[in-house]
Amino acid sequence: MTEFYKNITFLHPQLLWLLLLIPVAIAWHVWKRNQQNATLKMSSLSGFQTTFWAKIYASLFILRMLALALLIVAMARPRTVNVSSKTKSTKGIDIVMAIDVSSSMLARDLKPNRMSALKKVAKAFVEGRPNDRIGIVVYAGEAYTKTPVTSDKAIVEKAISEIKYDGSALRDGTAIGMGLATAVNRLKDSKAKSKIIILLTDGVNNSGTIEPETASEIAKEYGIKVYTIGIGTNGNAEFPYAIAPNGDFIFRLMPVEIDQDLMKSIAKNTDGKYFRATSNTKLAAIYEEINKLETTEIEELRFYDYDEKFRIFAVAAGVLLLIEVGLRNTIFRSFI
Repeated sequence: MTEFYKNITFLHPQLLWLLLLIPVAIAWHVWKRNQQNATLKMSSLSGFQTTFWAKIYASLFILRMLALALLIVAMARPRTVNVSSKTKSTKGIDIVMAIDVSSSMLARDLKPNRMSALKKVAKAFVEGRPNDRIGIVVYAGEAYTKTPVTSDKAIVEKAISEIKYDGSALRDGTAIGMGLATAVNRLKDSKAKSKIIILLTDGVNNSGTIEPETASEIAKEYGIKVYTIGIGTNGNAEFPYAIAPNGDFIFRLMPVEIDQDLMKSIAKNTDGKYFRATSNTKLAAIYEEINKLETTEIEELRFYDYDEKFRIFAVAAGVLLLIEVGLRNTIFRSFI
């Protein structure tokens, strides 16, 4: 019952102002009744007793006022509404994240290291794109597709979780051109309204059989926009440079080298944008900015199911009026 009153709305709520007429009608009725009654001074009223029927007769006016109040509420059209909605993407975006997984991504200038920081931010980015298709390409000295473009976010997030440096799976190095070309290959046949690549690296192109400039031209030809991210602090960072007998990496301070001119050139050539992530916070802010730059148009269809409630008020008012009129014209017909 409480939930019913909480969800009830009125089609014509302005009619509820008519309820203010009821106190006016009651006041007028009392004044008129006092004007019609004669005054007789008596030394004692012990011989006069108000009968039961006299009390009932006085309540007939109350029935009429209650009926009037119910009719006003009924005219205001009380009803409950159940709102449901459906959303569909009218301009979907296909996105491929091309991620550098070379050994330098284990550098500790971001915490706990570049790769772990990236995976956390990339997952949040995927979660914020529920209406887009996303794929994952990883590259080091070579490149391959880890996850093709898909709308299944669980698969994409699982693929991101599994990203790691694996020297046995990929030759170490930084093949930016190969990573970009592989990402372009995943998008070239896409029918999406917008196609973008987020290319992340922390180094200088030093491997691969495809030049980054060539891959950039191919992306431009297919109408693919490339956002490039250079990840790494300014100055020196702790890089892995050898492996200890127990299998752990040995780190030492080395200068951070990122080919920013190349990254800027790729972004400019494809109408994208270059970003520099020097910290965990900056990296998160970059993905958030890309998220805002590439918005997907969503069409929301809302369905309203109205359940009219005025009938119960109208019926109750009718019953009260019938009772009032019936009593007035039967039992109280000759009542004085």
